[in-house]
Amino acid sequence: MIATGSTGLRRDLEQRWVTLVLIAWLAVAAWFLHERWTAIRWLSLGDTDDNMRLMQVRAWLGGQGWYDLRQYRMNPPAGFDIHWSRIVDLPIAGLILFFRQFVSPSWAERLACGIAPLLPLSVVMLALAATVRRLVAPIAWPLALIVLVTSCNATMLMFMPERIDHHNWQLACLAVTVAGLCDPRQGRGGLQVGLASAVSLSIGLEMLPYAAMAGAIITLRWIWTPGEAKRLAIYALTLGGGGGLGFLLFASYANRAMRCDALTPVWLSVLVVAGALLLAMALWSPRSLAVRLGLAVAAGAVIAVGFALLFPQCLGRPEQVSPELARTWLDNVREAKPLYKHPFRVAFPIATLPVIGLIGALVAAWQARHRSSAVGWTAVALFTSFAVAMLAWQARAGPAAQMLAVPGAVALAAMILPWLLNHRSPLVRVGGPVAAFVVLTGMFAGLAIRWLPIDRPNAYTRRVNAATGECLRTSRLLTLNRVPAATVFTFVDLGPRLITITHHDAIAGPYHRNGDAILDVQHAFGRNPAEARAIMKRHGATLLLVCPNMAEATIYRARNPGGFYDRLAHGATFDWLTPVPLVRGSPYRMFRIS
Repeated sequence: MIATGSTGLRRDLEQRWVTLVLIAWLAVAAWFLHERWTAIRWLSLGDTDDNMRLMQVRAWLGGQGWYDLRQYRMNPPAGFDIHWSRIVDLPIAGLILFFRQFVSPSWAERLACGIAPLLPLSVVMLALAATVRRLVAPIAWPLALIVLVTSCNATMLMFMPERIDHHNWQLACLAVTVAGLCDPRQGRGGLQVGLASAVSLSIGLEMLPYAAMAGAIITLRWIWTPGEAKRLAIYALTLGGGGGLGFLLFASYANRAMRCDALTPVWLSVLVVAGALLLAMALWSPRSLAVRLGLAVAAGAVIAVGFALLFPQCLGRPEQVSPELARTWLDNVREAKPLYKHPFRVAFPIATLPVIGLIGALVAAWQARHRSSAVGWTAVALFTSFAVAMLAWQARAGPAAQMLAVPGAVALAAMILPWLLNHRSPLVRVGGPVAAFVVLTGMFAGLAIRWLPIDRPNAYTRRVNAATGECLRTSRLLTLNRVPAATVFTFVDLGPRLITITHHDAIAGPYHRNGDAILDVQHAFGRNPAEARAIMKRHGATLLLVCPNMAEATIYRARNPGGFYDRLAHGATFDWLTPVPLVRGSPYRMFRIS
C-alpha cells in the first residue's frame, strides 16, 4: 500500500503539477493576506513607488486619459510625467472595480492593493516549477517552491500585499524567460522568451540587461546548433512584434519623445532592428559555425554602432539628470549602489543563495554535458552567472538573483538529499537533510547574521528609522486632512505618501523626471530663509510641512548647517511662517506660508 500510495503521489506530481502549483500559490497567498492584514487595512504602501502607482490608477479611473501619465497632484498645476506604462495598472484597476461592487471605494482600494502583488507570484511559481521539472526531475518542483517561499527573502518582498509597484511583474517575466530558455520545444521556448522580454520592457527598462542576456543566450544556441533556427526565428518575431505592440498600446504621450528611460522610439527601434536581424539570420542559417558566429557579431555591431550614432544622448545615464541631482540624490539611492557597498548584515543574506545557485547550476551543467538537458542547464548557468555579476553593479538586482538561483539550489539538493536519506546512520538520515536544507538554501546566512555582533544599527539609526515610520503612518497623515486642502511644500520622500493619503498636493517625489522640483526642495531646505521662501512661493505652496528626525530631514541638517531647515529644526522663527496647530502627539510641524 505504501508503494501504491507513493506511485500515486508521484503520478500526481508529474501529471497534475499545474493544478498543484496553483493550489500551493493559493495557500501562500492566503497566508500572506492573513499575515499582512493590518497593512492592508491601513493601506500601508511602504514605498514611494507603491503610493505613486496607486495615484496613477486613481487618476485613470477618475477619467485621466489612457496615454496621459502625468501626475497633476505633484508640482501642480503643471504636474510631471511618470516614465512608467499602464500595464501594471490593469490588474489593480480591475480588482478595484470588482471589489467596488461589494464594499466601499476605500476598502476596494485596500483589497486590490493587497491582492494585486500576489497575482504575478503565481506566474513565478509556475515558471520555476516548469524549469525545475525540465532540468532536475518531473517531481522536483515542490522543492523549488519551498526554496522560493522560505529562502528568497529579497524576492518574496516584491510580492507582499501592498507592494503594487511594477518590479513583481518584471520578475514574473524573468521567470518565464528562464523557463523558455530551457524549454526543449523550440517554438514554445522562443515564444516565451520573446514575449516575456517584450512585456517586461514595455513595463520598464529595469530588466533590460537580463532581456539582452536572454537574447544573447538564444543566439549562442543557434550559433552552436543550427537546428535551433526555429527558436531564434520565433523569438525574433515576438521580440520585435511584441515590443512594437507594447509601444502602440501602452507608451504614454511623454514616452513618444526620444528619451532613454523607457520604451520610447529609441528602444523600440533597437527591438525592431534586433528582431529583424535575428530573423534574417535564423531564416538563412548557414551550415558553417564560423559564418553563423560572424553573422551574430556583425548584427551586434550594427545595433551597437547604430545606437551610438543615432542616440548619443543615451550613452550615459538613461535618467539624463543634471550632474547636481546625480550627486545630491541619484548616486545616493541605496538600492542603486553595488551590494558590496552595503553593510555586511544586508549584503551577506542577499548574496548567499545566488552564489549557491550558481555553483549548483555549474555543477548540474557539467553533469548534464552528455544529456539532452545540457543546453538548458548551460543557459541557466549563464543567466545565473549574469545575475550574480549584476549584484556587483546594483543591490536592486538581489530579488532577481535570488529567484534565478532556485534551479541551481534544487539541483544541488537533488544530488545530496538522496545520499543523506539512504545513509546507514539514523542520525545522518534525520539530521542530514535538515542541515543540508539550511545550507543549500542559504538560510544559514540569515541565522548567522542574527548572532554575529557586526554592522548592527546603532541607537541613532534605530531612532531615525522609527521616526521615518511615524512620518509615513496612515493614521498620522490622516490627521492632516483637518487642515483645508492646499499645496504643501515638504520632503521629497514624503510627497507621494502625502498625496495618496491626504487631500493635499505636494511639490516633489523621488522620480528623475521630477528633477527640477527635487532640486528646488533641496535648495529650499538647504539655503537661506529668503531663498527658501522664494522657492516655495514660486511653486504656489501655501503650507510647509516637516517631520523632524525623518531620514531626509537629517540629511538637510548634516549637509547644510546654518541653512533654512537647520535653523528651523533648532527653533528659529520666521515672520513669513505661521504655525498651524495639529493634533496632540503629531510628529509633524506645519506652517502657513505668507
